[in-house]
Amino acid sequence: MSTGGDMGNVAGGPARHVPVLLEEAMRYLAPAAGDVIIDGTFGAGGYSRAILAAGASVVAIDRDPSAIDAGAALADASGGRLTLVEGRFSDLDAIAADLGHARVDGVVMDIGVSSMQFDQAERGFSFRFDGPLDMRMGIDGLTAREVVNHMEMRDLARIIAVLGEDHRARAVAAAIVRAREAGPIETTAQLAAIVERAIGRATDTIHPATRTFQALRIFVNRELDELADALAASERVLAEGGRLVVVAFHSLEDRIVKRFLADRSATRSGDSRHAPAREVAAPTFELLVRGTVDPSGDEIRINPRARSARLRAARRTAAPPRPLDRAAVGVPSLPEY
Repeated sequence: MSTGGDMGNVAGGPARHVPVLLEEAMRYLAPAAGDVIIDGTFGAGGYSRAILAAGASVVAIDRDPSAIDAGAALADASGGRLTLVEGRFSDLDAIAADLGHARVDGVVMDIGVSSMQFDQAERGFSFRFDGPLDMRMGIDGLTAREVVNHMEMRDLARIIAVLGEDHRARAVAAAIVRAREAGPIETTAQLAAIVERAIGRATDTIHPATRTFQALRIFVNRELDELADALAASERVLAEGGRLVVVAFHSLEDRIVKRFLADRSATRSGDSRHAPAREVAAPTFELLVRGTVDPSGDEIRINPRARSARLRAARRTAAPPRPLDRAAVGVPSLPEY
């Protein structure tokens, strides 16, 4: 997720957007000349520009082909130090291997939809602009239109309840099913109006459809599965001493990062009066941050979208990577489509 602003003239010229917590992310990532860093969420290239400015090389990944196209000038100006790859960050270790990097020195990920995507009506991420119900970060796969018009009511309700964290999910799902009986729901404005009629306007400034849109976007893009897989891929590809920096924007994402790093950095378990402590597998990460690093008040004033950002960081140890248990790190079980 990106902010307005720029970071000055680095390779490729001034950035159109700067990610939140940029200074903090670079502090913990600590890129240096000769390093190879994976930017798992290229977006508008804010992190990649800062990494290049530090003298490191970057493998930048994005599902969105328009982001890759927009980064061409930056790649051209990088002197061969920026490689752009259209793909999923869950495959970042395989992408690095294909490029000849068995191990890398750092991985940085800025989780969520970029401000550019939110601002493009045709992408269907936001009801601020009327557009088709798409919500895909890439160009293939399931669309929000298909989910809204064809999924069973109980499954819709579960998706909205779990991924939107909305206690009014059953009412919203029922309203969607009733509305589609009169004809397909095609646009973001249609869906937003249906949700608003179902649950009314709250007294706060958050639109009643916000949680429904969040839930559909996360479901369509398998965002939580992708995040868990990307964390495991980072564990596999990082060299000893390599650094992982993740910026998340809502509680579901941050919970997965927190649980993954807590599990991977633990040295004991069962520390309760009911169960004796026992040794666990050798930790694969050492935490660089206890808790989270949050944006400053100044950053939030400049960019209100930054207010929910949370940064976590860790350093890779020499221990071998472990298999991933998605349920253990908080990836919910959801309906199949």
